[in-house]
Amino acid sequence: MLTYLNQETLWFVVVLYDLCLAIFLYRFFGKYGLYCAVILGIVLGNLQGGKISQLDLFGYQLNVSMGAILYSGIYFATDLLNEKYGKTEANRAVMLGFVANIAVMLTLVLSTQFLPSNLTGSAAEVHDAISTLAYYSPIFIIGSLTAYLVSQRFDVWFFHWLKNRTNGKKLWLRNNLSTMVSQLIDTLIYQFTWVLATDLTFSQAFGLAAIKYIFKVIIALVDTFFIYWVRTWDIKT
Repeated sequence: MLTYLNQETLWFVVVLYDLCLAIFLYRFFGKYGLYCAVILGIVLGNLQGGKISQLDLFGYQLNVSMGAILYSGIYFATDLLNEKYGKTEANRAVMLGFVANIAVMLTLVLSTQFLPSNLTGSAAEVHDAISTLAYYSPIFIIGSLTAYLVSQRFDVWFFHWLKNRTNGKKLWLRNNLSTMVSQLIDTLIYQFTWVLATDLTFSQAFGLAAIKYIFKVIIALVDTFFIYWVRTWDIKT
């Protein structure tokens, strides 16, 4: 019988895992590792964006999307790229993630055109699983890509603008403020697609968006400690 870990503890562990993965990639591959972190974040986040789990916190039951957790590494990676290598490199990572996500979605659709073999029953199960992901909803795909591109481009610009306004000081301010504003843009755009693609009402979608945004803000505060830790590393690549 399948047993599940404590959901609240698991959420915190996965947030740390996602941030540590981005740090690991940066430590060993430099800016190219951060490119990889962005690509992994957007692809995995969109594939699992429709997976909603329930957390019990302070007596309240909160519905949280798995995609919200996996997005945390994207903002950390682009902010670190912006801080260490400049706005151009951060925007390059954003566009790489955008193209990679389209490529993954198209590849999944093409994969469904191959009929499963009768050799083993698992072939049909895998085919059905891929079909679910590939055809989950075209509106979700368009909405998620739009939310990602608009919010990330804004995040890169706003982070760079704040850095210039503060003469390179107050990293905590630009890291948190740029992420919080851009995450708000991302959340509002993406939750609007839930209304179009599902039977959720505007009030239900707003409630889900508000909870998701609170968790995103918490993640942004957590990753501040990490970005201060790694920004002084002398990475050659």
